[in-house]
Amino acid sequence: MRAAVLGLGMHVPARVLTNADLERMVHTTDEWIVARTGIRARRIVEDGQASSDLAVPAAQAALADAGVAAEDLDLIICATTTPDMLFPATACLVGDRLGARRAGAFDLLAACSSFVYGVISAAQAIEAGLARRVLVVGAEVLTRLVDWTDRTTCVLIGDGAGAAVLGPSRRGGGLLASVVGADGSAGDILQLPAPGSRIPASPEMIARGQHRARMDGQAVFRLAVRIVPEAIARVASAAGLRIEEIDWIVPHQANQRIIEAVARASNLPLARFISTIEHYGNTSSASIPISLCEARRDGRLRPGDRVVLVAFGGGFTWSACALTWGA
Repeated sequence: MRAAVLGLGMHVPARVLTNADLERMVHTTDEWIVARTGIRARRIVEDGQASSDLAVPAAQAALADAGVAAEDLDLIICATTTPDMLFPATACLVGDRLGARRAGAFDLLAACSSFVYGVISAAQAIEAGLARRVLVVGAEVLTRLVDWTDRTTCVLIGDGAGAAVLGPSRRGGGLLASVVGADGSAGDILQLPAPGSRIPASPEMIARGQHRARMDGQAVFRLAVRIVPEAIARVASAAGLRIEEIDWIVPHQANQRIIEAVARASNLPLARFISTIEHYGNTSSASIPISLCEARRDGRLRPGDRVVLVAFGGGFTWSACALTWGA
């Protein structure tokens, strides 16, 4: 039994934060941001909004697209770095609001790789006969974690959610192969130090700024440009595909310069890489499902296309899966 994507959905906040807006908030310029990241705007939540508030409408759209009722879901996987709270899992909150009374639910945290990890986990459950209908939703409110005085990180981040419903393939589409990896020795290049069991919440923790995301941008760039082409090559080989047979690469939208460098290293034309970072920024685990929605909406993504989803993130984690698009 092969698992396939039956439906897609996305949801982003209404509020748009442009580079011009950021020029008034931090020492930066539109030209600097575009040249180094490719980003022109991003979506930002309003006060009081959490990841589940974005996840639920994205999930509802995916369920409607798949023609699957929430009560028919067997499992909900919420891929998120920014859960509503440490527990209960955001997946449980999403399932309750959807009315998914029969579904198991858990959160999956592999930073920006989380959605692809989630798709792979869903496919494994379906192929093993443990589940028939699985919802995977990537939802992030990363702007809650950003230091808005640090132009190296705050210009990158946006909020959003994207979702996919997976189930048994109906007409031969679906996942062909997958790879995952991690290198914990590089965990310090992208991290949120606190609060956690090592550094609990305290006034001192906040005074030290340990509740804000930290990133060594150059180290992330170097690792991504090395790891992502290797992951693409590995998953293509495992799927029995030559690199040139891949119709679309849908990468994590971290930085346009990274996407361009990966295309060069993979000997693939940049036109085969789906990029949405210009309008949404880096939405972490939501970036790939948002890109899939946009690519299908504008007609680029069609049934029968051979697609590779590939992501990397803090941990340091990476993941990729190859699939024939369509159910």
